[in-house]
Amino acid sequence: MYKEMITEGIYSKCLSPELDNRFNHLWCLVGNTPMLELQYSYKGKVGSIYVKCENYNLTGSIKDRMALYVLYKAYMNCQISPEDVIIEATSGNTGISFSAIGKALGHQVKIIMPNWLSKERIDIIKSMGADIQLISKEEGGFLGSIQLSEKLAANGGVFLPRQFENKFNAEAHELTTGREIVAQLANIGLVPDAFVAGVGTGGTVMGVGKHLKDINPFVKIHPLEPQESPTLTTGYKVGAHRIQGISDEFIPAIVKLDELDEVLCASDGDSIIMAQKLAKQLGLAVGISSGANVIGAIKLKEQLGDAAVVVTLLCDDNKKYLSTDLVKEQPIKEGYISSDVDFTGFTPIARLEKPFFGSGK
Repeated sequence: MYKEMITEGIYSKCLSPELDNRFNHLWCLVGNTPMLELQYSYKGKVGSIYVKCENYNLTGSIKDRMALYVLYKAYMNCQISPEDVIIEATSGNTGISFSAIGKALGHQVKIIMPNWLSKERIDIIKSMGADIQLISKEEGGFLGSIQLSEKLAANGGVFLPRQFENKFNAEAHELTTGREIVAQLANIGLVPDAFVAGVGTGGTVMGVGKHLKDINPFVKIHPLEPQESPTLTTGYKVGAHRIQGISDEFIPAIVKLDELDEVLCASDGDSIIMAQKLAKQLGLAVGISSGANVIGAIKLKEQLGDAAVVVTLLCDDNKKYLSTDLVKEQPIKEGYISSDVDFTGFTPIARLEKPFFGSGK
C-alpha cells in the first residue's frame, strides 16, 4: 500500500479517513504507466530505446505523479487543511494536474501562468473550475507568476506547492517513476544504462536519477534543454524556444547539476518533427517535449552503443498543443535527428501487477 511506503506507518491527524480514501482512489489513476520499446532506424541503422508513456496518467501528463504526492505529503505533515486554496505558478501541465487533483480532494484552486502558453492549457484549467491568472512578459512572466503566488499566500488560507523547490517533487519520481522503470525492465532481464529527460522543475530527472543510481551506480543521468534556450548550460535565461514545459527562465532549486551527467540539447523544430513522426508512424499522440526526449535518447544510444539500455519519457499527450506549431509543417534544417529517423514499431512492456502506490490499479 502506498501509505506504508511514504509514511512508514505514521498516521496523520490532519488526514481524515474520507480524504485518505480519496487519495487511495486517485492513485488508481496516476502512475503505473506502460513502457514501450521503440524500434527505429537512424541513418539506416536499426536501434531501440525505452519510453514510459506518461500520457496515460489522469490528466495526460507526468505532472499528476508530483501533484498527487505533494498534496498527500502536505496532509501527512499538516501543512494544508481542506479549506485552503491551492495556488501554483506553472507553465501548464502542473496547473492542470493541481486543478484536477485539487478539485477531486475538495479544494479551490488558483493557477498563475505566463500568457504565452497554449490556449488548450488555459481552457482545460478553466474547465475544471479553477481560477486562472495570466501574467505577461512585462509583468514578469514566469518569475512574476511565482512572486504573485507568494504574495497571495501571505494573506493565509493558501497552500503553495512550490514545485520548483519542493523536495517531494523529486521524491515522487524516486518512489514511483524510477521504481517502475527499474521493475519493468527487470521483468525482461534488463537494467537501465542511461536516462534522459527535459528539465522543467527538475523533479523528474533528479528523482528518477536517484533511484536508478541506487540500482546501478554507473547509470548515466542526463538533463535535456532546448538548443535555442540553453538555460542549464549558461546559468541564466537566454533565447526563446517552443518546447513548452521545460527551460522556464531559470535553473530550479531542485536541480543539482553536479549530480548529473552532460546536459543534452534538442532543437524545438527537430522536437516538433520527432513528435509528429511518433504520431504519424506509430500512433503515439504526444507533446513536443516527448519529441525532445526521444531525440536525447537516440543521441545517447549512438554514444553508448547498440547494447545500451536507454530510457526516456513520453511526458504528455498532444491535446494541449493543437493550437501550436506541433500541428504545422516544419522546415527541415541541417543537423536534425528527426530527418534521419524512421520508427518501425514498438513492443509493449506490461504495467506492474503489483503497483508501488495505491490499490486496485
